[in-house]
Parts: sequence; structure tokens; C-alpha cells
Amino acid sequence: MANSTGSQDISQAVLQELVKNYTCSDVALLLPVISEFTWAIEVRAFLYILGLLWCFLAVAIIADVFMCSIERITSKTTIVRVPDANAEGGIRELEVKVWNDTVANLSLLALGTSAPEILLSCIEIIGNGFRAGELGPGTIVGSAAFNLLVISAICIVSIPDGEIRRIRSYKVFGVTAFTCIFAYVWLAIVLMAISPNVVELWEAIVTFLMFPTLIIVAYIADKDFCMKKSKREEPGFVGISLERYTKKATGDASEDKDTEERQPGTSTNENVHGDAELLTLAKELGHIDELPEEEAAKIAAKKIAENTSHNRGWYRINATRFFTGGKKLVPRVLTSFQDLADRKLYERIQLPEEERGDRAKSMTKNVDHSDGGRKPVIEFTAAAVAVMENEGKVRIGIRRHGKLDVPVTVRVETINGTALAGEDYKPFDEKVKFAANEILRQIYIEIVDDCEWEPDEFFFVKMAAEPEQEIAFGNIAICQVTIINDDEPGLLEFAKPSIVVKESSRLASIPVSRKNGADGHVSVTWKTKDITAFSNKDYEGGEGTLKFDNQETSKTIDLPIFESNKPERDESFQIELFETDGGATVGKITKCIITIVNDEEFNGLVSRIVSLTKANLDSLQLEKSTYVTQFKDAMNVNGGDIENATFIDYILHFCTFFWKILFAFVPPTQYLGGWPTFLISLAVIGFLTAIIGDLATIFGCLIGLEKTITAITLVALGTSMPDTFASKTAATMEKYADSSVGNVNGSNSVNVFLGLGLPWVIATIYWAAQGKIFVVPAGSLGFSVVLYTVAAIIAISLFITRRFVGAFGKGELGGPKITKWISGAILISLWVLYVVFSSLQAKHVINVQF
Repeated sequence: MANSTGSQDISQAVLQELVKNYTCSDVALLLPVISEFTWAIEVRAFLYILGLLWCFLAVAIIADVFMCSIERITSKTTIVRVPDANAEGGIRELEVKVWNDTVANLSLLALGTSAPEILLSCIEIIGNGFRAGELGPGTIVGSAAFNLLVISAICIVSIPDGEIRRIRSYKVFGVTAFTCIFAYVWLAIVLMAISPNVVELWEAIVTFLMFPTLIIVAYIADKDFCMKKSKREEPGFVGISLERYTKKATGDASEDKDTEERQPGTSTNENVHGDAELLTLAKELGHIDELPEEEAAKIAAKKIAENTSHNRGWYRINATRFFTGGKKLVPRVLTSFQDLADRKLYERIQLPEEERGDRAKSMTKNVDHSDGGRKPVIEFTAAAVAVMENEGKVRIGIRRHGKLDVPVTVRVETINGTALAGEDYKPFDEKVKFAANEILRQIYIEIVDDCEWEPDEFFFVKMAAEPEQEIAFGNIAICQVTIINDDEPGLLEFAKPSIVVKESSRLASIPVSRKNGADGHVSVTWKTKDITAFSNKDYEGGEGTLKFDNQETSKTIDLPIFESNKPERDESFQIELFETDGGATVGKITKCIITIVNDEEFNGLVSRIVSLTKANLDSLQLEKSTYVTQFKDAMNVNGGDIENATFIDYILHFCTFFWKILFAFVPPTQYLGGWPTFLISLAVIGFLTAIIGDLATIFGCLIGLEKTITAITLVALGTSMPDTFASKTAATMEKYADSSVGNVNGSNSVNVFLGLGLPWVIATIYWAAQGKIFVVPAGSLGFSVVLYTVAAIIAISLFITRRFVGAFGKGELGGPKITKWISGAILISLWVLYVVFSSLQAKHVINVQF
């Protein structure tokens, strides 16, 4: 009986030990929290990979909050007073940014984008009893390889064919490129040369101190403190337009020499979207009759957001919100603008400002009535024709454009004017048929020739659509026919001595009439004269010749009107007729005064669009939030913009709803300059990083992957995915490559100096206090570092070659189609080789010793 009881106790003890120590139960720090002894390995692996992906989304969301706090901190401004002889009292107050952009990029922004990798390394060492781990360092090296090789390749090929993006701050890029390689060379030297498999205290301190050294050197390079400057750099001012180096990025390498286009330091929304630019854009949109005010404001906000220069943090936040179905930083345009006509309109408002003046006239005159080529358009060939009474009939041309591949029928009929049907002309009311692909038809209307003298008379010919026909009429749907009693070439004069033009029309059409004859081809010269309106400032003046064809009795002189931001406008100019040709003479009205006035109704519309646009942009500000807005954005898909939310947005919002609500409790960035948000979100990222480390470790254990392979593939890709989409968006939206690939090198350097330097300092101090050494086996990590270093040297060399060799377009990104795809293929191949050889080393398939 006693033996039986003892056997049962042993069995229970063995069972309890098995329950506690089952497969992969003791490889992580915090997980598993419950016993998974009875779970199938396949089920556990599936749940862990699912949990890992879910936690990646969680880290992306809290990193969004973290980056918003950094935006708030780095956007802080202060008031400085500088001497200015032109200012009142000789002193001018200016609002300047406290943080230098380079320092911000290499410190807080780099920390923001690399926080998961850095914290994973710190947590792993502390959780392992201050012993070195494989997951943290492997993730840092693997993430660096993915960032430099894969993200750079994507950015290169994502630029449209023929376009390029150059790095603007090339000296800073040179510093970060050197440290990007040196950091990993130093890592290899520490692990395999100076003290193999051991990190000494001085090595850890030197590694950590390289982080502030990098920031200082990059700041010196940015400010040109040690280099000759051709022009003294001024600080960026808020709300003041300062002249900067204004050369634009082109393929000419000479333009980049010591040349930077500085953005004014801004902290308020009004400075990001200047009032002048916004007003101009609002006027462009206000001319679109079919566009509601709300949608016009969204398009304006979208264009301004896309055309404003942003830092890497902004793109990281926008990419994160894309992944989580959150509020986008670039508003979406309504789906109705996807048809051809609306796309043409959208492309029109995307034109650079210098091109708008050249196309103002053509845009006003050439309206697309065909609905993007989907409808046939019918119109007369001339708005007015003349005919001699003794000719017996008048010929009127009808043309067709737009959709041509279908037959079309249109009804044409006459309407009395001073000329009466039956007495002066024979009435006409018939159907005119166009065969498929027929573009021109002519009709003839009979003229009654009587023996009595009469003054010139006129009647009208108009078009009407048949019920079964889906057609559109062009600009000339009515034609005026003038019956002339003699064979004289006529008199040329203005129809009116003065006209008033509304600014919103953007075109002054001055009518010139031909009277007392319309025989033959005649012309008259004209010239403008400034009064209170000035040529090339308020209107497009000059001189020219107006030609009349045979039987033409009316023409217009079209002069573009330039828009002004004046609240009240009452400006005039004069146009005068001079010499004639073809036998015509000048009539009595040879001068015409054109007065340009405001359009109050249109100005009201523009004002409403501007107000709505500012409201839209204010809602997109990263540093402006409250608890109410945080919970509202968290609980609603797409941040409350439901009408523009996609099906994918709903799915991602559902998957991340728990995390959004949880992280909405983090204090908004408006409190205490954003520092509470910064510290709390950093702590949350640290906790989630520990969970991710455990999930990845257990998952790798369950499927038989070494920690090194898990780190350089799964964890590195998961933490770098938001950066991938952020860099791609920045590459296509920005004029320069700094925000897309220029900051990658700095981020990779910070990963080593801070992500390894900080935990190494902590661990070496801990072991030194006990009189022991800090052991860091080089192993597969050392081999991975050497592989990355070789790949980094090749990649940086490729970037330098692309900048200075014409075959690549002389730009780090983009260029000719073939060479950019070759460059992308080279970088992707390097990353694949890096992963393959690192995995083979970790699996002991190969064993490279240094």
C-alpha cells in the first residue's frame, strides 16, 4: 500500500514537472502566462504568430502616439530679438524653432522610429539576468539591413520614370553614411578583435558616447561651422517669408553644391499652408460649378498636405494610420473624382503656380463638354455669319467632336430677330444627321431678295436635341445670321464704349462688330493702354490684329485677367482700334474702357472654401489633440471620416479597436509640451516590445528557428514595415530624398550606438561590480555584422555613383527606367544574400570563423 502511494506521488511529481516544463515553455521572459501543456504545437505556433502580428499593430499604434509627442516637442519655438534698422525701435522680434532639424532627426525622431529595436535589446539583457541575448542584437542588425537595402530599393524604383530625387543635406548624409558603416565595423572589432567574445566597460562607454558624438558632428556639418560658406545662413522664422537659396532640384549636380532650400521653421498651421497659396487654390476650385464647397475644401487640404515638406516622423505616422484604419494625414478625395473629367480637373489644380498663368486662357476657353469623351458634342462653326440679300441663300456649318463612333441626329431651327420668316428668309426646321465618324455638316437657308431698301437685319439659328439622343452642345449652340443689303466690306468698331468684367471670369472678352457690309476678308489692329490696371500685373495686355473672314460680322478680343487678393477691386484699362486692312474702315467707337471689379458672390464662396480648408488642416495637426478627440478618433473608423473609409479600413479598425481605445488614455500632447505623452508611450512601447520578444522567441522555438534567424527576418520585418511605407510615400511626395533614404543611415547608426551601447553599459557595470566580465559570444552575430558591413559599403557606393553618373539620372532615387530597376535589383539581391548566408551560419550549415 505504501509502495502504491509512493508511486502515485512520483507520478504526480513527474506530471507536474512535465506540465511546467513542456516544449518551449522556458525560453521567454514573460510568456506563457498559462500552461499550454495540452495544446498541439501547431495550434500554439499559429496563435503565437497571430499574437505577434497583433502586437506589431499595437506597437505601430503606440509609436504613432510616441511620434506625435516628438512632433510636439521638436516644434517648440521661442522669441528672439534681432537688430533691424527698418523695424520700429530698431529691434525685430522673430519666432524661431528651438530644435535644429538635424539634431531632431538623429535624436528624438531616430529614437521614435527605432524605439522597438532599442528597447527590445535593453529588455532582453535585463530579463536574461544581464547576460547577452541573440534576439535584440540580431533584430538591430537585421532591421538595419532591411532599412538600408530593401527600403532604399523600394524608394529608388517608386519614383516615376525620368524623375529623380536628390539628397539635399549631402554633408549630413556623408556623416551618417560614414557612421552607418563605421558603427558596424566597430561592432565587429569589439566582438572579434579587441576582446573576442567579451565587451569591456570602456568599449561599452565608447559605443554609447558615439551617439551624442554623431549628433554633434552632423550638426556641425549641417551648419558648415568648419567649412567655407558662400552665404551666411539665417535661422528659420515662423510666419515670415525669408529669401533662401532658391535653386530647385534638377539633374544638374552643380546646383547641389553647398545649396540648400531651407524651410521656414514653423509651429503653427497657418505657416504650413500660407494664406496666399491657399487663397489661390480656393479660387481655382471655386470656378468649378459642380464641386460642392466641402469637397473643394478637402481637395485643397489634400494638395497642401501633399505639397508641404514633412519630416520622416510625419510619414511614419501616416503609414501607421494606413495600417490601422486610423485618421489619415492626407485627406481622401471623393470617388466621384475618379472619372476622366474630374481627373483632368484634379491634374489642373496640381499644376505648379508658374504654369497656371500660361494655361489660364486655354482653360477658360476650352471646356470639355464631352464628359471625358463619352458624349458627342455638336456646335456651329461660327457664332455669327452675314449674307448678301442678293445671294439667295446662306451656308451655316455644323461641327461635331467628342465621341465620334456613333451616328447622331440634331434638330436645327430658325428664330426671328429683326428679320422675319417668310418676308426676309425661308423658315428652316429640320433634322441634321451625322454618320459615324462624320465631323462636319452644312445647311443652307434661303434668303428672300426683295426690291426695297432695308437696313441690315438678322435672325437666329439654334439647335435642339432629339429625345432619343444623348448629346451635348458646345459653346456655339446659337448662330446669328445678318442679312446685308450691299457689297461693302463694312465698318469695324467696338460694340460698346465700355464693359465691366468680374475678376472671377478670368477673361475679358471685348466684342468688335462689323457693320454696313461683310464682304471679303478684313482685319484691324488693336493695342491696350494702362489706366489704373497695369499690363502683366492685372491683365495680359499688348497689341495684335483681329481678322474677320468673309461674311463674319462679330469677333472678340480675349484678354486674360489676373486674380488679385485685394478686398476691393476697381481697376481699368483701355483698348483702341487702329489701322484696318481689306477695304474696311474704322467706325465711331474706336476705344473701349474695360473695368475689372470683384465678384462678391464668388469671393464669398472662396472665403468659405478657405475656412473649411483651414478647419480640415487644423484637424490633421499632430500636436493638437484632446482626450475627446483621441477617443473620437479611436472609436471611429478612419478617424470619423466614414464616407471616405474603405473596406480595408473597416477590417483594420476592427482588428486594432482594443489597442486604439487602450492607448487613447495616454495624455494628449498638448499637456506640458508633450513630455508626459513621450514618457508614458515610451514605457508602453517597452512593455509591448518585451511581449513581442517573447512571442517571437517561442514561435521560433516551436517551428525550429534559431533566435538569430527569427530576429533578422520576422522581428526585423515586423518593426520595419511602417518605415517601409513611410519612406515610399516620402520618396514620391517630397522634392528631396532626405526624408525617405537620407535618414536611414542615421537611424541605423543610432540603433548600434544606443540600442547596443546602452544595454552594454548597464550590463558591463553590473558585472564589473561583481568583479566579472560581460560575455557576448560573437557567433552568428559577428558573421551577420560582417555581411551587413560589406552590403552597406556596396549600397552606399551605389548611392554615390547614382548621384554623379549621368546614366543613373544624377540622383539617389529614380532616374531612367532601366538603371533604376537595376539599382533596385542589386539592393534586393544583397538583402537576400545577407539573410541566406546569416541563416546558413546560424544553422551551422556553413561555419565561417574569423
